[in-house]
Amino acid sequence: MAKDTELIVGEFHRLIDDRFRISLPQELIEPLTANGQDCILAKERPGCLSLWNQSKWQTKLDAGVDLVVSKIRAGKLEDRVGEVQSLGRLLSTRHRAVKIAARGRLLIPEGFREFLGVEQGSESLVVGAAICVEIWRPDAWVAYLEESIPQFRDLFERLSG
Repeated sequence: MAKDTELIVGEFHRLIDDRFRISLPQELIEPLTANGQDCILAKERPGCLSLWNQSKWQTKLDAGVDLVVSKIRAGKLEDRVGEVQSLGRLLSTRHRAVKIAARGRLLIPEGFREFLGVEQGSESLVVGAAICVEIWRPDAWVAYLEESIPQFRDLFERLSG
């Protein structure tokens, strides 16, 4: 099993089956399912979903929500009602607990498959994103790479320097 400090990396081509399931590589699943936990599936960006370890996701989310609630109670967000409502809408739809079934299969829920933009039998990419696993629609992945690859060297040097 991967340690918490190991990065989740790798790129794998997969098909979405006729029931909107995708088989995830075991080496990417292990860091996410420590102690047999469910995972969190999140709408990341159009054409991309991310899959997270549930307890890590929940801890981070709870801390952020608690901070927002304390600011609301203290009256610090009274002039930002629209932003608070927007946050609430996104919290309502952005993520969902999911189970990784036998043979590493993940059922992509309705609403999430539309956001990902995939059909039954379509190709997808499963990518390790260091701290989570991402599921990409191929054209969205290529567009992301075309934009991001030229910045790789600078990003690596900033993070490793």
